Amino acid sequence: MAVPYVVIPRNNPGKPDAPKKFYAKAKSALKRLSKEICEGNSTVSDTDTLAVLNELTKVLRRNLSQGKIVRLGDFGCLQVAVSSDGAETEERFNQSLIRRAKVNFRPGAELRNMLATLKYTKTK
Repeated sequence: MAVPYVVIPRNNPGKPDAPKKFYAKAKSALKRLSKEICEGNSTVSDTDTLAVLNELTKVLRRNLSQGKIVRLGDFGCLQVAVSSDGAETEERFNQSLIRRAKVNFRPGAELRNMLATLKYTKTK
């Protein structure tokens, strides 16, 4: 199976007057993960799977908000990353310079290997 993508025009934020260039963007479709897990080789129900995924979300929120790296076995790791404006000195830096935070995901070996062997198909 191939990953579908579309081609979209984008501006260069550093050069707003430059002509747009065209880039690939993966086309996503929402998948109900809990149902797919249950339809596989699992003996748990869709409701049980949803309960585990809901609890996982709570545990992730609690641990990531404490600055912890969450390791999910062979699946990979999740970690909070922050972006900030700079300060002239360390003493002048304060929390108000932090612009945003995001969750970074580092896939485990199986997912990295999958990424290395992906095939692609252009869609409309």
